[in-house]
Amino acid sequence: MLEDADRETASPDYARRFAGAVGAWFLEVQARTVLDLLAPWPRARVLDVGGGHGQLTEALLADGHAVTVYGSAPDALSDAVAGQARARRLEFFAGDLLHAPFPDRHFDAVLCFRLLPHVHQAQQLVAELARLARAAVVVDYPTRRSANAVSGALFGLKKGVEGNTRPFTVFRDAEIRQAFAAAGFRPTARRPQFFLPMAVHRALGSAPVSRGLEGAARALGLTRALGSPVLLRAERQT
Repeated sequence: MLEDADRETASPDYARRFAGAVGAWFLEVQARTVLDLLAPWPRARVLDVGGGHGQLTEALLADGHAVTVYGSAPDALSDAVAGQARARRLEFFAGDLLHAPFPDRHFDAVLCFRLLPHVHQAQQLVAELARLARAAVVVDYPTRRSANAVSGALFGLKKGVEGNTRPFTVFRDAEIRQAFAAAGFRPTARRPQFFLPMAVHRALGSAPVSRGLEGAARALGLTRALGSPVLLRAERQT
């Protein structure tokens, strides 16, 4: 089965979900966390699988990393990333997401965001990410240890706020750990991003209010215990 969920995340319609001050704040939190997780590997060769939406490329480039973006098709690429590729600031390749045309351990680190919850073969995707990484893989996923545990019942409300949301898989943390263990990787950092669902922050429509709420939740330990989506770094053990 062809995995091409990244075509949706590269679309202008999807990019509009991150427009405005609240959307910019979402991306700021994500980028800051990713750069921190990559800190042990400065100026790394980084592969962003399904990263044609371009949410991380500017931050990665500014931090000195050499970036390659790999998508399922030539059109799985936002205008912003296409412009960066034309300017030779990064490389872009397209093909089967489960069988990338690169040798084993070709990249220092492999990233995969906004993709795992939308593919049909998540374990196979994790295995391919691990094959490509010399040192580490960083992914994000919605966890059942959060309000996502009732995401099915609340999907209608979420769609009413976000408009173009789509069904997604919510994972148990153990599922993701086991998929990485099977590939010879061990989780070394787990960073939940938000205590409140992102749809709630979009409905509030105020970045300062959201910052305040999430700051309080983080100080109380609620984000660490019940936050989502999770950014997970796994490192090669074999």
